[in-house]
Amino acid sequence: MQGVFGVFLGTFLIGLREGLEATLIVSIVAAFLKRNAQSTRPMLAGVALAVLISVAAGIGLDLFSATLPQAQQEMMETVINAIAVVFVTSMIIWMNRNAMRLKGELERETQQALNRGGALALVVMAFLAVLKEGFETAVFLLAAAQTSHGNRWFAVLGGALGIGAAILLGIGLYFGGLKLNLGRFFRVTGVFLVLIAAGLVLGALRTAHEAGWVTIGQQQVLDFSAWILSQSVLGALLAGVFGIPTDPRLIEVLGWLLYAVPVLVVFLWPAPFAATPRTRCRHRTGHADSDRHRPGRPHRAGVDDDRTARTRAGGRPGGHLDRP
Repeated sequence: MQGVFGVFLGTFLIGLREGLEATLIVSIVAAFLKRNAQSTRPMLAGVALAVLISVAAGIGLDLFSATLPQAQQEMMETVINAIAVVFVTSMIIWMNRNAMRLKGELERETQQALNRGGALALVVMAFLAVLKEGFETAVFLLAAAQTSHGNRWFAVLGGALGIGAAILLGIGLYFGGLKLNLGRFFRVTGVFLVLIAAGLVLGALRTAHEAGWVTIGQQQVLDFSAWILSQSVLGALLAGVFGIPTDPRLIEVLGWLLYAVPVLVVFLWPAPFAATPRTRCRHRTGHADSDRHRPGRPHRAGVDDDRTARTRAGGRPGGHLDRP
């Protein structure tokens, strides 16, 4: 059962995170239309069409893969895993850097759509915005289901419930009855998605070997059977959520590290400090302030700056703190 639980939890997190992003897009656009006394029906039509196409694309890829011979199935799974990794990586990094500007950009695009052609332009705008998220979700869930080790339906169920939970969260946020720290939510779930995507990298290397594409580095270097085969939460996380097999091979471990480490560093790296106009004003007037306190004396760069900074910090120019 631990494998089932892990697969379910992994796809639930995928559905929740990806679904909430799409739901936020819809909520922001709907709120903008409501404030401007515009109908939301064209937007909902575009959203519904995008969802249907995304679901159809996922089902179609899965059915097409099932008709292929075994070797070609392994090839297709490798390609799908690789595409899913690219999608989720770009999405995580983009959202991490642009989340604060998302609302303004969506409202601006909505206004432009209304100015261009009214209902039809709004349908197209909503369709394209949700289709991107929907197709990424479909490919990501399909890749996770293909590496679920026979627990495909539990993977589908987890993804569906995750999307359902995301819709409920979006409704609660839209009507104002629910408060959620979206920055922290996307931060935490982003780390989980990076680790899940790293598992897809590992799975892609495994299926690439089975397809005959990767033949080097196939010696086993670790043994997780004691954890994964046991009925434990750790085993469920390793196997079901993060896609770690009992016998990871050298090329797979290297691939996991070469993906997970740099992506996590980029994702978790603090944003550069941006000086506000007030800060820049203080910086420009700092020398003038120090000169005003010493009338008739020219400002000496470095010396007076150091003394002024120490004095403002509560100490004497010599660097010794004042004693009580």
